[in-house]
Amino acid sequence: MAKLKVINKDGVNVRVLEQIHSKENNTSILEDLIFKFEKFPGGEILITSTSLLLNWAKAKSAWGLTFGLACCAIELMATYGPEFDAERIGSILRATPRQADLMIVAGTVTIKMAPRLKRLYEQMPNPKWVIAMGSCAISGDHYRNVYSVVPGVDQVVPVDVYVPGCPPTPDALLNGIMKLAEKIELEYKQRRSKIENKDKKNLDI
Repeated sequence: MAKLKVINKDGVNVRVLEQIHSKENNTSILEDLIFKFEKFPGGEILITSTSLLLNWAKAKSAWGLTFGLACCAIELMATYGPEFDAERIGSILRATPRQADLMIVAGTVTIKMAPRLKRLYEQMPNPKWVIAMGSCAISGDHYRNVYSVVPGVDQVVPVDVYVPGCPPTPDALLNGIMKLAEKIELEYKQRRSKIENKDKKNLDI
């Protein structure tokens, strides 16, 4: 994990990234890349702009891992087909969780399936996001009170965007992916604002 801190370099206060290794939080590839820029002459000055560029890329290129469990999966396949073409907004599907940063859960999650879903989620690199597609994935819907059904995938993994419907249309899923992109950019802006406010206090201006 990388942490922004202020150091005094030749009488000038500069923001740099400090590398922190933690067993609980895995360092993402993007954070490693940002940290490496600091080693180049002048890299510490460009680090904020680099973070903004990489975060824009993350928001606009969500690589999805499909987890189709019921009829919602049919609409999911249609979304990535030639008619709706989800790739035009930067979202493509991957066959392995290690190459994906977005999990789309489409359908009813059963108690027996939940551990496998969680294992796949844990294999995805950070940062990662989850979309719950359809009423069954959101709350269990018709099967909510069935003994073998999990009443919502958020009981197993954290969910970032909920796409309601039974099943949702491809347009609704595309809208959900775009809403996720907006959320990623907003989270970065809020985090950046907190860092800059903290830096101002440290600089004693």
